[in-house]
Amino acid sequence: MDALFIGQTYIDVTFLADRMPSGDEKTVARDYAVSFGGNAVTAAFCCAKLGVVPDLLTSLADDWLGRMFLDMAAKYAIPIHGRKVHESSLSFVIPNGTKRAIIRCRDDDYLHPFPALNLSGCRALHVDGHQPDAAIHYARTMREAGILTSLDGGTVRSNSLELLEFIDVAICGEDFARQLKIGAEELLDLLKAKGVLIGGVTQGERGMLWYDETGTVRRQPPLAVPTAEIVDTSGAGDVFHGAYMASKLMRPELSWAEHFHFARGASGFKIRRLGNEAGLPTVADVEATILAYPPADAR
Repeated sequence: MDALFIGQTYIDVTFLADRMPSGDEKTVARDYAVSFGGNAVTAAFCCAKLGVVPDLLTSLADDWLGRMFLDMAAKYAIPIHGRKVHESSLSFVIPNGTKRAIIRCRDDDYLHPFPALNLSGCRALHVDGHQPDAAIHYARTMREAGILTSLDGGTVRSNSLELLEFIDVAICGEDFARQLKIGAEELLDLLKAKGVLIGGVTQGERGMLWYDETGTVRRQPPLAVPTAEIVDTSGAGDVFHGAYMASKLMRPELSWAEHFHFARGASGFKIRRLGNEAGLPTVADVEATILAYPPADAR
């Protein structure tokens, strides 16, 4: 095992429509994509596409969607450690410019305890807060063993604040700060107080506010991708997480500023494509995106 990602599997159905029907109406979408979904799950697929194939501990149902997901994972040679649930989870995603609306159907009633995995050779852990018992267990175990631990803090979950005590790198969303009723700078202070070595808050079109290895707060502006080229921003954050994990594992000698620079290029690739799988970049795709789109002015 090179790395372990822990999350919740979704099957994402993403579609482009000029308007949403209401009442007793029908409409025809302009385009659609069906793909794997879920924060850490999408990050795992991105990491694999970039050249570092992680193991994935995730929800898995014995139904046709679950079997579809296993076929998707097999394509990328990702080892799946399934934690059984009754039925697969679904997301219906409607992109709208730089925004997106999502309807989720989730089964996170796990029928069995999380599995005990052999961590020999494991160099990193990435969690998104789903499966809180497994996330805490493996984050604590790996932090104590000196193995890199990473958190996608999109929203505050049941044990997020406890989990942070075992996290080295935490990149949170603005919703995380809003739920705690604090600002981005205050959230960075909280992450530092919890012992997080590298912390950040993603802020959409304003990029990311983060602190580096020295504790210095910095801003990373987004790439200046023209609005007309943006197709689907859903999954861009997950791709960002998967890309910085891949970069760290492939080139551990680089600084976190360089890992995030690479991850920003991966996100810039994703938002110009519909659906998660189409938005997974290769290393060459990331490099081409970075060359094509300069950083936007930080606001």
